[in-house]
Amino acid sequence: MTVNDDSFTDWKNREEIAESMIPIIGKLHRERDVTVLLHSRSLVNKSVVSILKTHRFARQIAGEELTVTETLPFLQALTTLDLGPSQIDIGMLAATYKADDRGLTVEAFTAEAVAGATGANKIERGEGRDVVLYGFGRIGRLVARLLIEKSGSGNGLRLRAIVVRGGGGRAAEDLVKRASLLRRDSIHGQFQGTITVDEANSTIVANGNAIKVIYANDPTEVDYTAYGIKNAILIDNTGKWRDREGLSNHLRPGIDKVVLTAPGKGDVPNIVHGVNHDMIKPDEQILSCASCTTNAIVPPLKAMDDEFGVLRGHVETVHSFTNDQNLLDNYHKADRRGRSAPLNMVITETGAASAVAKALPDLKARITGSSIRVPVPDVSIAILNLQLARETDREEVLDHLREVSLTSPLKRQIDFTTAPDAVSSDFIGSRHASIVDAGATKVEGDNAILYLWYDNEFGYSCQVVRVVQHVSGVEYPTYPATAV
Repeated sequence: MTVNDDSFTDWKNREEIAESMIPIIGKLHRERDVTVLLHSRSLVNKSVVSILKTHRFARQIAGEELTVTETLPFLQALTTLDLGPSQIDIGMLAATYKADDRGLTVEAFTAEAVAGATGANKIERGEGRDVVLYGFGRIGRLVARLLIEKSGSGNGLRLRAIVVRGGGGRAAEDLVKRASLLRRDSIHGQFQGTITVDEANSTIVANGNAIKVIYANDPTEVDYTAYGIKNAILIDNTGKWRDREGLSNHLRPGIDKVVLTAPGKGDVPNIVHGVNHDMIKPDEQILSCASCTTNAIVPPLKAMDDEFGVLRGHVETVHSFTNDQNLLDNYHKADRRGRSAPLNMVITETGAASAVAKALPDLKARITGSSIRVPVPDVSIAILNLQLARETDREEVLDHLREVSLTSPLKRQIDFTTAPDAVSSDFIGSRHASIVDAGATKVEGDNAILYLWYDNEFGYSCQVVRVVQHVSGVEYPTYPATAV
């Protein structure tokens, strides 16, 4: 048999194993609210090829081979346990098992590593939490996709309604257009599932989720209890109101909390999940998820400060153009954003640097920032230039950030790539707040320059959903939490 024949046979064997994993992953998700991860990447509703590619990624980042042959036994072991709602990382299980020298069986090791999700310790299923989207633009539709995706178990967050401006006399036509924008996206591709429109009831049905479309020109016009919505979290995607006074208008009958998908002003808490989400007071009704750029830079900044100390820093963002710019030159209240977005690089301001102080109040370093909008529709890069408290070298910095991306509490926020030819489009659909580009990283003495890719639409939307899960009480713990 030739080498090529051996490779093909190996591929077919791995395909067969990955195919056998799909029903196990699906059943755990539907019946027990268990999300199976592989190094922080969800394997729920993934294809055979996607599962194999995710395993390939593990080799790239962790520096060692991780195959479906190795992870399948841990997945099978999970089916024998009395699991409660949780996220379980079989990549971490397999990696830590290799380093364990106690001679435990896979079954015993798995039971020990996920003990917090079993027996008397496990979280019991709740009734779930209603969610309302106020606004249905770029972020609103991506958050909707994520909420629908996560509703497969029938518990957790339930997208109940979308509020948009009045549809005039052609509400049925408006409804169809809204559904079409959810179904197809020029950047993020097709919606994964089925969407139908119930025009008579002004409802979009997505993967079995009935989502009421409410027409209103002002928050004070809506009584959500009239639609059977109660104790809901409202996500304001419009950015029209950013202070406590304006956002308080959303606290209508049926709404318990308001989450803003833009930087909050005044005393509105700016939350970056993974960094300061655990500081949210239980009785806080209004909060912000800050900006996409703030979410991209704060986790790596914290990781660097924790290990090396940061004395000062500057962030330069090269940002994709957004809907608040003009396609062609036209009037705009901002000086430069009126110039054609797809034809120019546009210098603009960013509030991300000043927002760092709100998310990281213990950081004493002064952080400055500036931004350039460029002619790409999605994925941006933040160049974080740091003066550190001690000298180091490139290898130590990269080893630290790689380890943070794999095993730390920030592993859902920070990703890591060693791909030598990585470009912006490679990160469309990334669920992390930012991705460290190892090849571009520069370190000399006490100066480190990090290049951080981020999907400013989808990655940010994932951070928003994580915050909503946390404040709603349906953010499930991840196992193993640390190396066993």
